Amino acid sequence: MEPRFNLFDSPTAAKFAKRFYGTALVLDQSTLPKSLRELVELRVSQINGCGFCVDIHTKEAAAAGESALRLHLVATWRESTVFTGAERAALALAEEGTRLADAHQGVSDETWAAVREHFDDDEIGTLVCVIGMINAATRMNVIVRNPGGSYEPGMFAAFDAA
Repeated sequence: MEPRFNLFDSPTAAKFAKRFYGTALVLDQSTLPKSLRELVELRVSQINGCGFCVDIHTKEAAAAGESALRLHLVATWRESTVFTGAERAALALAEEGTRLADAHQGVSDETWAAVREHFDDDEIGTLVCVIGMINAATRMNVIVRNPGGSYEPGMFAAFDAA
């Protein structure tokens, strides 16, 4: 697959991408574990069919200590025994928050109750921001057909300095 367009060839899109990445760095200050954030981002990327983002978040999750088994089972987390109750709540929130058009009420009360049971207010706020941001990122990359396969962990760190 060939990309349709390189967003970094557009001065405005390139500036936006750098600021978008910089905004996401705030989420690192949360107590929500990076490995869980990566699992959530991986699941949203899978749902939205973004090969570029699946590539990023698979590799970043592995770098954060996730096992190959858990990474392989993210797509089928409901039918897997390797995820905790907190992880299941976060993955359910990610799915329902991504598939908003598929449900009249968006995120179900049952999912919200599970999230409230496992996470404090700051962690919930972080989850909501992570889900919103990865949905935006996947959509941009799918629109321009940015392919997966070439990402190296940490390669966006240069954006922080820009």
